[in-house]
Amino acid sequence: MADSPPTLAALSAQLAEQASALAASMASIPLTPPDYLDLVRRSQDVDSMAEQLLKLCVQQSRDAGHTWQEIGDLLGVTRQAAFQRFGKPIDPRTGQPMDKTVHMTDAAERAIKIVTDVLEGRMDEARQSFNAQVLEAFTDEVRGSGLATVTGLVGAFEGFGQGEPFVRRIGDHTVVDIPLRYEAGDMKARVAFDADEKVAGLFIVPPETP
Repeated sequence: MADSPPTLAALSAQLAEQASALAASMASIPLTPPDYLDLVRRSQDVDSMAEQLLKLCVQQSRDAGHTWQEIGDLLGVTRQAAFQRFGKPIDPRTGQPMDKTVHMTDAAERAIKIVTDVLEGRMDEARQSFNAQVLEAFTDEVRGSGLATVTGLVGAFEGFGQGEPFVRRIGDHTVVDIPLRYEAGDMKARVAFDADEKVAGLFIVPPETP
């Protein structure tokens, strides 16, 4: 018989136990160098458990009739962003829950390299990662026009922004958002990889874009 899913009370108790253990391990700071690595491990355990608890709370909130708008407002994100993080979409082709697992383990690194190549004009290198449709559509003229539009909005590119790339699975695609910093505002690069791990889309959009 399969194990039943954890309850809200059980997860809360486990999180409290892990948090207490972490607090106790910090009581004797300063520590010796190896002990700091143990703090990292314990902190990661607490973070993972908190994420599980948050997912269960969102699920139960949805079961109780709350909307994605309410949940998004509480979390400080759009309803679409909340759904993408916590929702359980059903594939209309199969009637089965869609796989949200990111199987492309190097998606963030590859996306950063591709965005860097495009921004710095190394299009021959960037195009090696494009699928056939993007390869045909993403001409030098399209690149130049797109970058000019962004420059007109937020000025010159200054570098990558703060925060880690955000990687998730949306439908059949692995999508990576990368923070970008410009002289008059922030943007983000969005790279979508298809099932063959080729670039199926590349955009620079405002940071609040879901």
